[in-house]
Amino acid sequence: MDVRSKAIFNSNRLKLGWFCPNTISGMTKAPEMSWLRWSEVAAAATIADTAGIEALTPIARWKGYVDGDPDHISNQIMDAFSCAAGLAQATKYSTIFATSHAPTIHPVAIAKQAASIDEISNGRFALNIVGGWNRREFEMFGIELLEHAERYEYLADWLGVLRKLWTGEEFDYQSKYFSMKGAVCQPRLRSGHIPIMNAATSTVGMRFAAKNSDLGFCTPRGDDPLAWTDEVANYKALARDEFDRDIKIWTNASVVQRQTDAEAQDFYEYYTEEMVDQVAIDSMIDTMVRENGWAGDDKRIGFMRKRMIGGSGFPLIGSAETIANKLELMTQAGIDGVLMSWIDPIDGLTRFTRDVLPILEEKGLRAPFPQV
Repeated sequence: MDVRSKAIFNSNRLKLGWFCPNTISGMTKAPEMSWLRWSEVAAAATIADTAGIEALTPIARWKGYVDGDPDHISNQIMDAFSCAAGLAQATKYSTIFATSHAPTIHPVAIAKQAASIDEISNGRFALNIVGGWNRREFEMFGIELLEHAERYEYLADWLGVLRKLWTGEEFDYQSKYFSMKGAVCQPRLRSGHIPIMNAATSTVGMRFAAKNSDLGFCTPRGDDPLAWTDEVANYKALARDEFDRDIKIWTNASVVQRQTDAEAQDFYEYYTEEMVDQVAIDSMIDTMVRENGWAGDDKRIGFMRKRMIGGSGFPLIGSAETIANKLELMTQAGIDGVLMSWIDPIDGLTRFTRDVLPILEEKGLRAPFPQV
């Protein structure tokens, strides 16, 4: 199977995906947000898949953000690879991602899991790799969270081993981080290649993604997508000019769709302001500030706080027409794909596929599905 036959590489100018199908999205106590049971995840995935949504992307989280509260909803998350295998059976078209915090799982294990899901999905698997950032998760495993720059040194070695394993050949390997003898992974990949996504935002992280990833994942600041144009162009130029690679740039968005912009804005303010989970968002932001060196960067901290309360990513709030218009602006800024989340995914995907997709087709951003 040619890797370019995967949905994420189709001819649509704007690709779309469902972000976080294996957990909650947002720091809110609103009753509309709840952790989905598997039957509900599969139902939502079927809505996305039959509408031609290109990506389903479970995230990796081993522990939530509120210490001493094991029952907090942020701890409710299915394993990304198990969820991906289930999604592979529940769908027929969408590219199925899993996310791995690389240091928590040896590349031999990841190689086998990925090859297995690639077989189950008939070659539709892709991998989102993360170097890790939440120290409390690493402490669970009893491993060290490396300094920021070294995380990408480790990640490059880890990914190199992973790709060598995917050749199906047997080999010995010695490096600063790994000592392996007779390493092998079978079955061979059904698709021949597993696309890599990386969500780096730092300078060192973006260089890693530009060199190693098929899809870069960025979270530009500001409420005007056209203001992102230079940032996105520079990211693509880095990959092209320094590494001779064509990287696609995706971002994420939290979606609130209602009949009118006013209704959507009212609901957004309800769950992000009236019903905010203050303990959870404070703990998460404190962790991000500490581990990413953001102390003193009040603008960035404020920006991330607002975004994470809402569910991570750019707030796509409004009527179907308004949401479609904002997505069009993202495309004009150079964004190739958007991973979306909803606090009620079944309702959100139903509204979006019914009302927004036809507008995007009229704008020429997407072809009707199934594509001929």
